[in-house]
Amino acid sequence: MNKSVLSAMMAGGVLLLAGCASQPKDIQVQSVSSIAYDGYNCTQVGTEMSRVNDRITGLYAQLKSKADNDAAAMVVGMVLFWPALFLLEGGDGAEASEYGRLRGEMDALQQAGVRKSCEALPSYEDPIKAELDAKRASEAAAAASGKHF
Repeated sequence: MNKSVLSAMMAGGVLLLAGCASQPKDIQVQSVSSIAYDGYNCTQVGTEMSRVNDRITGLYAQLKSKADNDAAAMVVGMVLFWPALFLLEGGDGAEASEYGRLRGEMDALQQAGVRKSCEALPSYEDPIKAELDAKRASEAAAAASGKHF
């Protein structure tokens, strides 16, 4: 095969990979100042934490599904059927930006709660940590039963 054709195919593959949606765990947390919550009492901090946590969980599911679908379409397109590459949604959109900002807000809310010595705040259920914990538990169960991945 001609070197220039091979180079063009490689460059196209790299560009397609760059267009895939990012996994939520790879999205940068945006820095948010906890000073914005100085006027909140503990009840307000807790309510806001619940609202932000619910939105983070919803966005996580959307972003994970989008990234998984892009990865599957990439595999199918590269291996079996190149027109499937047109199904790639491409890149990270507004949801990814909101997800990073909300994770930063959750950090700021937790800091505000600590600073105010709030005791009864809702627990933050980080979906990334939950996914990693589930994966580790699955691997540990498989190792215990003698199966390997």
